[in-house]
Amino acid sequence: MTGEIAWPVNCTFHQDKRRQGVSLAENKQPETTARPATTEAPGGQAEKLQASQQASFVERQYCVFRAGRERFCLSVLEMEEVVEWPAVTRVPRTPAFLMGIFNLRGAIVPIIDIAFSEGRRPDLLPRHVVVAAREQGPGQDAIRLGIAADEVIGTFSSSEPLGADEAPREITHCCGLLRHEENRLALALDLKRLAESFSVGVI
Repeated sequence: MTGEIAWPVNCTFHQDKRRQGVSLAENKQPETTARPATTEAPGGQAEKLQASQQASFVERQYCVFRAGRERFCLSVLEMEEVVEWPAVTRVPRTPAFLMGIFNLRGAIVPIIDIAFSEGRRPDLLPRHVVVAAREQGPGQDAIRLGIAADEVIGTFSSSEPLGADEAPREITHCCGLLRHEENRLALALDLKRLAESFSVGVI
């Protein structure tokens, strides 16, 4: 056994540079809009052609990972990178979901456990941290938030809208469901709601 981790073919995985990795931002692909080809259409076909053109779709990429028993996903445009579980510093008198903070190339990043309500064994730490970056206003630095992940499933592209009506209402930081891997479901995270639900304050 070589000690190497076998990742799925479609998995885009990045480690911290100190752990032999690169930034996910380098591989981000802009959202692309696919439009049907246009042709000359006589008479009543013009309206049908226009309706077909308006039915254009946007293909988006998501990173799917597991936290506890649930699968979650986050748009790659809101992600910075995925790192292996780092050296974490505990912060006293903080909420149970805050696992601690770590140093990411000079930036202090808090790590939250969105599956903390399931109860995690103290000796069973997560394997990765999904580092999300939420953009602020003009001239302000993005706010980084680390999400504890037990497994990184991979990256998936979808042109279908997220199933917002199917999202569980009790999970306020979920904005829909992503179907992948032959109808497997992942809870789509809303980064703004996530930061509000798992507020860590000023560290």
